[in-house]
Amino acid sequence: MSWLIQNRVRNTFLRLKPLSSTIIKNLSTSPEPSLKQLDESSEIWNVIVGRAGDRVSEDEVFHRLSNDSLCKKVNLSDTLLHKLLHRFKDDWRSALGVLKWAESCKGHKNSNEAYDMAVDILGKAKKWDRMKEFVEKMRGEKVVTLNTVAKIMRRFAGGGEWEEAVKVFDRLNEFGLEKNTESMNLLLDTLCKEKRAEQARAVLLELKEFIKPNVNTFNIFIHGWCKANRVEEALWTVQEMKGYGFRPCVISYTTIIRCYCLQCNFVKVYEMLSEMEANGSPPNSVTYTTIMSCLNAQKEFEESLRVAARMKRSGCEADTLFYNCLIHTLARAGRVEEAERVFRDEMNESGVCVNTSTYNSMIAMYCHHDEEVRAVELLREMESLKVCEPDVHTYHPLLKSCFKRGDVVEVGRLLKEMVTKHHLSLDESTYTFLIQRFCRADMCEWAYCLFEEMISQDIAPRHRTCLLLLDEVKKKNMHESVERIEHVMKTVKLTAPVM
Repeated sequence: MSWLIQNRVRNTFLRLKPLSSTIIKNLSTSPEPSLKQLDESSEIWNVIVGRAGDRVSEDEVFHRLSNDSLCKKVNLSDTLLHKLLHRFKDDWRSALGVLKWAESCKGHKNSNEAYDMAVDILGKAKKWDRMKEFVEKMRGEKVVTLNTVAKIMRRFAGGGEWEEAVKVFDRLNEFGLEKNTESMNLLLDTLCKEKRAEQARAVLLELKEFIKPNVNTFNIFIHGWCKANRVEEALWTVQEMKGYGFRPCVISYTTIIRCYCLQCNFVKVYEMLSEMEANGSPPNSVTYTTIMSCLNAQKEFEESLRVAARMKRSGCEADTLFYNCLIHTLARAGRVEEAERVFRDEMNESGVCVNTSTYNSMIAMYCHHDEEVRAVELLREMESLKVCEPDVHTYHPLLKSCFKRGDVVEVGRLLKEMVTKHHLSLDESTYTFLIQRFCRADMCEWAYCLFEEMISQDIAPRHRTCLLLLDEVKKKNMHESVERIEHVMKTVKLTAPVM
């Protein structure tokens, strides 16, 4: 690669860091916009993000924002605050600093949703003590809701602290909340989603004398057993719910069908479809979409299209998820024109709205068939219509196409657009994809830069990503980088390798 291209790529990556000293300096020296301009432009977003970042302490973030002349002019809305908290969802210090600053803004009162987002951010970062401290503050202000409790329990259970989740349920009365069927189901659902169905069963046996289960209770267990790949227990639960006088519904059956699909037992899948129709709980769009998605994963595209045809014959009403799956299936089957017809005509005629995933499927299809110009046109259409917003997955096929033709400068431009234009945060899959592609392009220096940024965002890399990057930096005799990667592999809890 020429020195000129390397330099342009380097400059692009520097511009990707919205919190860099260069950006902050530019913000500081730019003419101050009027209050009207702050409200009508994205300038305020850049100002606050620029002041709040750098992963400093929450107190420092608060002081930066409180003492900034531009931030003092802001009429802070709930919408802007929620967007800011979402922007810092992987940076709990900045998120709490922004929330503390919001509390001090004249005329603004933080909503329950904002507090709940902060709890969720702390739980995601596994800052258990800080989360408990924050919740106690909320308890004192009497703003703890059942939604707050749900987020606390789910983060505890997701972090392997399921006993703590049960303790939170035990404290419901302290938060001014009731122990009833709804709150019990929240706890059971939390445990089952984390493959703790046996523990959830023990909780139910203890509570059922005081709290009556409902249909949702049993559906939660059906989902829990299926998630643990224990379909026999799920079928037994169906019989149990009948014993309580509840009839299995489409959710019950669809959950079991999904389990059979994952086992590639499609004979049982079709048997279950017939049973649903016979029992007066006909399959819905979610049922058929579930089957099609699993068939697509097995590359059985023609069979998937037969399932779609069966759904249409049944008179079942289609939804956006079904059409997204159908477009994806047609694209993978090489039926581009049919996919375009569904996207442009059939969805509109059926009164079904497109969403980001719909556009993503079409963009991926065009990129797969080397029609990148049409893919970019769809992206621009998406931006102009403003029916839905691009996400990181919108850009994956476009980035892949750039790497395929060796246009790393365009890669940098797209990344800049993602971060600065659409305010998208790179997730684990995007970092992994970029690191692997830069390594293959013999640009391991940039792969390593992304690796460091990934670690700084508390995003654990995959084991195989570390091994690939380690091998490449060794070839380039990047000794310090070798030591750093080896240290990360020893000390950071890596995402398990995909088997």
